[in-house]
Amino acid sequence: MCAVSQPPRNATLHDVARLAQVSLATASRVLNGSTRAVADSYREKVQAAAAELGYTANRSAQATAKGTSATVALLVADIADPYFGEIAAGVASAAEELGLMVNIAMTDRDPCREIRAVRELRGQRPRGLILAASRTTDGDPSELKAELALLEAAGGRAVAIGGGAPDLRSVRVDNHGGAEALGDAMAALGYRRSIVLAADGGIVTSDDRVAGFRTGFERAGGSVSRIYRDGLTREAGHRAMAAALADGVEKGTVVFGVTDVVALGALVALREAGRSVGADIAIAGFDDVPASRDVTPNLTSVHVPLQAVGSEALRAAVDPDWSPDAAPLSVSVRVRESTPGLQ
Repeated sequence: MCAVSQPPRNATLHDVARLAQVSLATASRVLNGSTRAVADSYREKVQAAAAELGYTANRSAQATAKGTSATVALLVADIADPYFGEIAAGVASAAEELGLMVNIAMTDRDPCREIRAVRELRGQRPRGLILAASRTTDGDPSELKAELALLEAAGGRAVAIGGGAPDLRSVRVDNHGGAEALGDAMAALGYRRSIVLAADGGIVTSDDRVAGFRTGFERAGGSVSRIYRDGLTREAGHRAMAAALADGVEKGTVVFGVTDVVALGALVALREAGRSVGADIAIAGFDDVPASRDVTPNLTSVHVPLQAVGSEALRAAVDPDWSPDAAPLSVSVRVRESTPGLQ
């Protein structure tokens, strides 16, 4: 009689704990996304044992047993935008430390797409859901609130990055204060005329930065002569700067793009128009994404610790002891070659 081969038995959590020589509870904390701290030496042993045995956690079973899965959902406006890319990197890094997976969805700043994404992701029973795109003051938020209430009723937790979401845990960035400091710094460099390139009204982050810059610049003797509103993309920055140039921009004006991406689009428009960036028209942004230091001249910006923002948002989403009273994450002005100052 021919022997019948048996399929190999799948490794269990007990097998991993035995091979790693740790308790079952410790192995579970490492592999099942617990927020309880595990010493690095034990974590490495458990991960090595799991890899050797080919062990993978049964996420569906976990979701059924716990009510939530070992996942976190992240909603961004545009993953191609380096602002959101840096935040996503911070979320992913913090999630990996806790054994969590991150699912990302894009909203393109469309409230209806955001609601649909929340509804779909809610079906995956995520441990937490992070709303990274800026909140708006326009529209009726009741439908989104209803979806988030269902998420929390199922054991998940929603977190917003930035202001404008009083009903949610929020990881705040000092957008107003950072832009105010930038405005003050530009005036200290001798600039007295400014143009601002912003998003359409109602986007909280943009509105806060516009208000902050105007406060700092005008208090120090400068004047914001015009505000051009479009989107928060490179293309929008290019369009807004082209419109400003068509209206006329005097030499010695400083242009403030409310994000680095907007400012970089404006920089291209200036060059295409034959204007010298820095010596002729100065330009500054906000966020200090890596690309701001790769262009020539280097872009003056307000540094935001974006990866730390993402890490903090992850903690806020999964740690019940996270304090909602945490102060806004600090920002700082980085003056570079794009704003050399007036002699």
